[in-house]
Amino acid sequence: MKALIPNLITLLNLFFGTIAVIFAVEGALTMAAFFVLLGIFFDFFDGFLARKLNVASALGLQLDSLADMVTSGLVPGLIMFQLISQSLTGSEPYVDLLPYMGLLITLGSAYRLANFNISTEQKNYFIGLPTPANALLVLSFPLILEYQNNEAFNSVILNAWFLLALTLISTFLLNAPVKLMALKFKTWKFSDNIEKYILLILALIFLMVFKFFGISLIIFSYLLISVIKPPNDA
Repeated sequence: MKALIPNLITLLNLFFGTIAVIFAVEGALTMAAFFVLLGIFFDFFDGFLARKLNVASALGLQLDSLADMVTSGLVPGLIMFQLISQSLTGSEPYVDLLPYMGLLITLGSAYRLANFNISTEQKNYFIGLPTPANALLVLSFPLILEYQNNEAFNSVILNAWFLLALTLISTFLLNAPVKLMALKFKTWKFSDNIEKYILLILALIFLMVFKFFGISLIIFSYLLISVIKPPNDA
């Protein structure tokens, strides 16, 4: 029976991700973002519980990736589609087609998750940006627009060329051949987890000072710390 618990948590990730899809399609981007946050919350705990209960399984791995594909793959692509649509003006044919470029994030996420499932390396680190981290980056933009309403931020976020560039960068980072640390703690000793504690401290500071804009700074810090001190196989 206990083997079912992590899978039920994973299904909650998928449930909230599916709700987020509905809101994203309807253009309710802040609601979509909040449901993605709920999904990612449960996504963190399914693996944690599987390890604690010693019930990790191949089924759980596949189910987790399928849930992530919706919550952290499909929804960010739809949100980017909507943001690019909002940023464009004019009636030229290419204007109608450009928003679909946002769905490259969904394609990149699918490739990344499939590659993760067959990888024998990514036990103590990730290769490429994890889909939940990428999803957090994308969904932070509608939250900034809604709750921070800063003219400088808004002008950047609703710039079509910025969004298209971010889409390409995001898609690349998902599958970049770069080792990135996994936030898994085998012990709580500071000396064994210096980089992780530094990132967590920075995350708290960025969120308190910059609010939702701080999410972008957290993702940048995560990439920078991992590149400066690449994780090892131990």
